[in-house]
Amino acid sequence: MPYTTIFFDLDDTLYPASSGLWPTLKNRMNLYMIERMGIPPEQVPFLREQYFRKYGTTLRGLQANHEIDVQDFLAFVHDVRLRDYIHPDPVQQQVLASLGTRNVIFTNADQNHARRVLDVLEIGSCFASIVDVNDMDPYCKPSPQAFALAMQAAGESDPSRCVMIDDLVHTTLAAKSLGMYALLYGSSCVDNSSADAAFTDWRLLPALLDPGRS
Repeated sequence: MPYTTIFFDLDDTLYPASSGLWPTLKNRMNLYMIERMGIPPEQVPFLREQYFRKYGTTLRGLQANHEIDVQDFLAFVHDVRLRDYIHPDPVQQQVLASLGTRNVIFTNADQNHARRVLDVLEIGSCFASIVDVNDMDPYCKPSPQAFALAMQAAGESDPSRCVMIDDLVHTTLAAKSLGMYALLYGSSCVDNSSADAAFTDWRLLPALLDPGRS
């Protein structure tokens, strides 16, 4: 296998989008903006969309345009009962444990949320480290600067030896443009300009990483 490091997105990638967890987290972002920041409810959807497009995440947009306690925001947003939404997947566990790569969580969430998700999914031992939104500050995926910081944290200097697995096309597109092997999770088809391949079944991952194994 030519790849030495795999960067994994967290939310809606290590668990299916159908879990309902991510919509719950987005609702808590809305609630924070309304209750803690005093933003009128009718403005929240527009602002979140605007900030996501311009800054990459709601949080980075709030940081750029408002006074906000970043750690308070992250703690509030992620204060949910994860086991109500996500559960261990034996197939995923087996596949991740079989990979002979350095596996790194690369997320726009924070370390605490990432570790809680990994604990619930029972896959924490499959990952060497976590690169979170605080490590990337003031950047976030999909900016080139965020990718550079993630590679530095992983001890990688050659993007061609890295893989990015994410559920968002704009992230796989960014990874691919930087020379990484980009895999889109949660879709069975993909535009070759935005990712190298797509998958929904974890059993397909080893063959995508090493076609000789298929």
